Amino acid sequence: MLMLLGVIGAVSGALIVGAIWGLYGKFRARTEGVIVAIAGGALLLSIVLELVQPAIEKSSMITAVIGVLAGAALFAVVDYLIDEKWGSQSGGGMLAAVTLDGIPENLALGVALIGAGATEAAALAGSILLSNLPEAASGARSMRENQNFPRLRILGIWSGTAVILSAAALFGNSFLAPLNSDMLAFISCLAAGAVTASLTTEVLPKAHEQARHWAGFATAIGLLLALLLHSLGNG
Repeated sequence: MLMLLGVIGAVSGALIVGAIWGLYGKFRARTEGVIVAIAGGALLLSIVLELVQPAIEKSSMITAVIGVLAGAALFAVVDYLIDEKWGSQSGGGMLAAVTLDGIPENLALGVALIGAGATEAAALAGSILLSNLPEAASGARSMRENQNFPRLRILGIWSGTAVILSAAALFGNSFLAPLNSDMLAFISCLAAGAVTASLTTEVLPKAHEQARHWAGFATAIGLLLALLLHSLGNG
């Protein structure tokens, strides 16, 4: 249980660290873009190795296909509604986008940790942690500059977001554990589809916008890092 809380705390705590970075730190947009690209590449491989492939082994290809497509469709619909209501560039819109991205990611992390050790889910956890840092930094900075929120209020908002995403991971690990293998496989793929959709709409476009021609190289680095962590965890 301590291992579970430690992993979830580190991943969600990255949101708070990222918010502090965005409010008080100075960094170049290209640096942020490179970090986002690395996280995107790592997530891309992690969802295949840590979520989809185990789901196929435990259930079936049909379950995986239906789950991934359903998750991607659900994300697309909710993402559209968020953009229409808050706007993609506002601090509130960024916060909603991070929450929308983070719930399936953390739910998936909780499911991946069922019966597994920290090292076995290291690639997925590390990928989510990397993506949380720059996303929170951008959102916090936007809230300060565009909406003139007080710093303490911004930190409170992002701390609350970290709690919500931690709860999603704990829910995935504790309350979904009794489900049968087919249902767990479907939920894993549902989360995988949502995360995949978020990569193409939120993560990789931002990486290219900020890192420009370094984005592809950084994405490849992230993919290799995820492969290394997966190999170490299953070695």
